[in-house]
Amino acid sequence: MSQDLPSKGHPRGLYVLFATEMWERFNYYGMRAILILFMTKALLFDHAFASNLYGSYTGLIYLTPLLGGFIADRFWGNHRSIIMGGIVMAVGEFILFFCGSLYQSAPQLSSLLFFSGLGLMIAGNGFFKPNISSLVGQLYPAKDIRKDAAYTIFYMGINVGGALGPFVCGLVGDTGDPADFRWAFLAGGIGMVISVVVQLLYHHKYIVDPDKKILGLTPEGSPRAATNPLVMTVALVLLSCITIGLIYLDAKVFNYLFYLLIACILFIAYVVFTDKSLTKAEISRVGVIFIVSFFVIFFWSAFEQAGASLTFFAEEQTQRKIGSHTVPASFFQSLNSTFVVCFAPLFAWLWIRLGKREPSAPTKMALGLFLLALGYLWIAFGVKDVRPGIKVSMIWLTGMYAMHTCGELCLSPIGLSLVNKLSPFKFASLLMAVWFTANAFANKFAGLLSSLLPENGRTTSFLGYSMSNSYEFFMLFVFMAGLASLILFTLTRKLQRMMNA
Repeated sequence: MSQDLPSKGHPRGLYVLFATEMWERFNYYGMRAILILFMTKALLFDHAFASNLYGSYTGLIYLTPLLGGFIADRFWGNHRSIIMGGIVMAVGEFILFFCGSLYQSAPQLSSLLFFSGLGLMIAGNGFFKPNISSLVGQLYPAKDIRKDAAYTIFYMGINVGGALGPFVCGLVGDTGDPADFRWAFLAGGIGMVISVVVQLLYHHKYIVDPDKKILGLTPEGSPRAATNPLVMTVALVLLSCITIGLIYLDAKVFNYLFYLLIACILFIAYVVFTDKSLTKAEISRVGVIFIVSFFVIFFWSAFEQAGASLTFFAEEQTQRKIGSHTVPASFFQSLNSTFVVCFAPLFAWLWIRLGKREPSAPTKMALGLFLLALGYLWIAFGVKDVRPGIKVSMIWLTGMYAMHTCGELCLSPIGLSLVNKLSPFKFASLLMAVWFTANAFANKFAGLLSSLLPENGRTTSFLGYSMSNSYEFFMLFVFMAGLASLILFTLTRKLQRMMNA
């Protein structure tokens, strides 16, 4: 049989990668679901500081994979990077567990442990995250038609973990007693250990190419010293110290992260646009990547309110009682992943069903921004004219998350695919860095916007727009995402011409 022809079923390696990624996402999303609540209820940070720190954390989470992917490609290989990154993340969660155990008896030590745990999570994620998905396609022959289905299965793994993490961590940690948050960190750490164990036990047996060659091992030309266990350990310790310092510096000393991210994007733009070897058509397509990356900042900065202001809203302004039981606020962060599992097959069917009438990638992304604005309009009307102290039905948050998920399915996979298609080969990795840097900027911006949530009668403002209640706060995102959607809709024809130049 030709290697280009599909065989029955999928290789077992796909399910090993599915399980590895599922448990890592269980860890990440479970920890994220209770993080802002832990900061405000246990560590007693005010909402504005906690929101900004949350933005710094999630922003740096998107930056370190650029370094981790580079090191994996040239020195360590995917498998070794996944294992080392996973161990560092697990250690980070266990440090946060001790932070949650000591915050009352030793507050200064607890604060040190908190920033250390976050820094280790950022460093470990940099090596784990970029190296899993790249292995999926390598399990199959070049023209195997099962690849699309394989990525769909893998994507389901991400979202099964994303749905289970907030549910389990919320169940054990978000109980109403701040001392119980430590159990959520412990659960996340255990999930991360399971992820690493799956890789250790099954990678060499099942993560193989069609010729049965083990994937993700040491790259050719890597110096032997680079994979020395002592050298790798020292490198990870140094990187962890740097990431701990970076998040502490941004939170406590000087808010530098916005400037760093802008500098990264400008540097990449300079490198690409001054390269004389690129043709006019390639330059035009690269321009499209920068334009759509700019617009995704507006999407993710509003979407990522899920872990910040929307968690505050769920905790303080949502009626969560069902009979005698109170639904933990962190549970609502399971909704997005649950809806992805439900809606993704529908969207895949819809694009195929439309055939030649299928919208262009920029049009889909504009539609994603429109659905995001619609979700915020829904919840804004849910809280309009509601008197202070009155809680609203869970249907408003649930409906908003459903619309946001539809928006995500129009924008996120479409945007990633667009960057891959339009990037000149020599700049493929660098231009993917533009996409992730835009995501990092959006997450940091999300924290800043969350810090503007009006509370206890205070009035906040953004670019001259004043907000004194939740309705006005949510309308900010309606205006922001709606205007970005409208502008992107008007640019779609021009962008299509640039793409096809």
